[in-house]
Amino acid sequence: MYIGAEEILEMRKEYMFPCLGYFYQNPPQFVEGKMQYLWDVNGKKYLDFFAGVSVISCGHSNPFILEKTVEQLQKLQHVCNIYLTQPVVELAKKMSELFNMHNLQGIKKSFFVNSGTEAVEGALLLARLATNKPKFIALKGSLHGRTYLTAAVTDISMWRTDPFLPTETVIFLDTANYKKAILQLTKILESDHNIAGFIAEPIQGNAGIITPPDWFFQEVAHLLKKHDVLMIVDEVQTGFARTGKMFCIQHYNVVPDIIAYGKALGNGIPCAGFSATAELADKFTKPSASTLGGNPVSCATALAVLDYIEQNNLVENSQILGDYLLKGLTNFKFDFIRDIRGKGLMLGMELSTSEQVDFTIENLKDNGIILGRNGINRNILAFQPPLVITHDDINFLLTTLEDTFAKLQKRQ
Repeated sequence: MYIGAEEILEMRKEYMFPCLGYFYQNPPQFVEGKMQYLWDVNGKKYLDFFAGVSVISCGHSNPFILEKTVEQLQKLQHVCNIYLTQPVVELAKKMSELFNMHNLQGIKKSFFVNSGTEAVEGALLLARLATNKPKFIALKGSLHGRTYLTAAVTDISMWRTDPFLPTETVIFLDTANYKKAILQLTKILESDHNIAGFIAEPIQGNAGIITPPDWFFQEVAHLLKKHDVLMIVDEVQTGFARTGKMFCIQHYNVVPDIIAYGKALGNGIPCAGFSATAELADKFTKPSASTLGGNPVSCATALAVLDYIEQNNLVENSQILGDYLLKGLTNFKFDFIRDIRGKGLMLGMELSTSEQVDFTIENLKDNGIILGRNGINRNILAFQPPLVITHDDINFLLTTLEDTFAKLQKRQ
């Protein structure tokens, strides 16, 4: 029996930490999901255009994936990765093949964990162990996680909640001007020889779908190689067909030394990891483990996710539908739209104010569409739907969004 949204809000207030926020003035209680759709406790249907922040890329309760998950659950659920199981090595092999297939040759060995934060933490630790150097270079506007080390390389102030994060080991590049950022990076690398690695999201999701120019990471990679500094790419939000490539870094024709990933890999089942070249991975010899990371259920699910992406051409689908969505959004003529950016089905629309975004997502929700929001100033609409959406879904979104913007225009 469902208790309803009001009771859930009361119970959250009484029994849960207040740091956990939620969307909407009148949030619905979701009770069911099928592919690109959600239903609330009252039976109302919604088109999900946010996918749990790029998690449900293959759709809610995808029958193909669910079958493999349940099948594994009925056989072996957990023994910890200190014991031998087959799904984890099959997933490691599949990831190596995937990197090779998608022009990221050389990345071969993997370590699996539960979350994107853990994956990035492991990637950073690997860089330190491999280089015996302490420092990192990150980008302004970054969000890499909420553990001690990942929060340290996170720039967005709302996620730097620990008042005692280290500041002496992280240098942030100001990317307001990418040419100047390259000059700043050059000076840092020439003067500081204690840099273990450079870390970046190919597209900064939480910062507002901030999308660097295509040349940027190539110049970064050239400088890093020149100074023997490792390149770490955080694909937690951008990976697995989200941007019209299997991995977003492919858009920039760059092969990183270490890559971290998560979210979409498990399609809602906790699964993440970090991978590196064999040369780097083999330097991680100190004991490590993850109690639940790489468990049989999450790995079986991830293998099914990768099969589903391949069999249903979701990489190509993301590019085709992303172009279609982008064209539709670009056709809007409202004076409060400041910018539209992104790649594939990871697009952001910048409005003038956060209040305009508040009105928009609330109105869309009332009309049966769940849309995301992000940005440093919380004024970005985030379009990150399941990759199984259709042209009709996009048309419904565009029509409803245009009606919403017309209402918003009248309020100005």
